[in-house]
Amino acid sequence: SRMFLVGLSGGIASGKSSVVAVLRELGCAVIDADVIAREAVVQPHFKAYQQIVDSFGTQILLENGEINREALGNIIFSQPQKRQLLNSITHPEIQKEMLKQILKYFVLGYRYVILDIPLLFETKRLTKFMKYTVLVYCDPPTQLARLMRRDGLGRAAAEARLAAQLPLEEKRRLATFVIDNSGEREGTRRQVLLLHARLEDSLHFLWARLAAAGAVLTALGGLGYLLLRRLAS
Repeated sequence: SRMFLVGLSGGIASGKSSVVAVLRELGCAVIDADVIAREAVVQPHFKAYQQIVDSFGTQILLENGEINREALGNIIFSQPQKRQLLNSITHPEIQKEMLKQILKYFVLGYRYVILDIPLLFETKRLTKFMKYTVLVYCDPPTQLARLMRRDGLGRAAAEARLAAQLPLEEKRRLATFVIDNSGEREGTRRQVLLLHARLEDSLHFLWARLAAAGAVLTALGGLGYLLLRRLAS
């Protein structure tokens, strides 16, 4: 069988988590880079955690010793050099864990795996490994309004956070598929269902199915030959 990878990305407050939720409902294998970072890479006693503390200082820590994501976020969104430093620390460790999970899904027999990577189009290093890329898009005014409402930010602070990422309009031109999440939830869900159908019907998936069917037919043919020989003897 030939398993392939699908890169999924979006922008801050574009609604990517809602799309991922639908994909999981459909039984898709989804690997979330943010979850890996939160639950493993930046936790105490991990290699990246100590490097982050050494680079940014103990002022980014909570009382329990864990990293205060809000405090760290305020630093990296206002200082591009700090953001690049953090990425250089965390990305290699995140990618190692993602590879482990990809191998797990390969062993389990999944035909494709969706990699949820927020900075997929910014870093560009991983896009060459993706058979398809998917962007969760929403129009700029909607994105700004959602971010202000979700995080309780003023307009200037929200715009600064959006400016720290590649604009969705640019990402849109780079993606194989685009899910427009500017409107109602049901409309987004319909687009995700269509995407799922396209991925399952892709040639890569089809060839995997044909290979499996061929193996079954070969085995049945061998059994039939043995049965005929026995009846003839």
